[in-house]
Amino acid sequence: MCQSLKRVNSRRGENLWLKNNCNSCHQLYGLGGYLGPDLTNVYAHRNEDYLKAMLNTGVKAMPKFNFNFTEKEALVQFFKEVNQTGFYPNTEAELETDGWVSIKRKK
Repeated sequence: MCQSLKRVNSRRGENLWLKNNCNSCHQLYGLGGYLGPDLTNVYAHRNEDYLKAMLNTGVKAMPKFNFNFTEKEALVQFFKEVNQTGFYPNTEAELETDGWVSIKRKK
């Protein structure tokens, strides 16, 4: 998949994330709900098949969704992008005196 198509797919995944109010239960970068786990780095810890299955079958308190193939692909691409842009918890972040946070990237 070319880079621009991946970016478009990731945006579609982000829109699905927002449309389905996933952040009411889940967190990204430590921000969001607390019923479900933080999903910042879920892509690094679970394979794509597991993620796609989880999206439609639900896990524990997570509801079952009826995402089609394209929607599941988009959500997985979104999780991949999130995983590449940060990690949580970032124990190396430092709070600056002016209130900004100095983020240190994962190696």
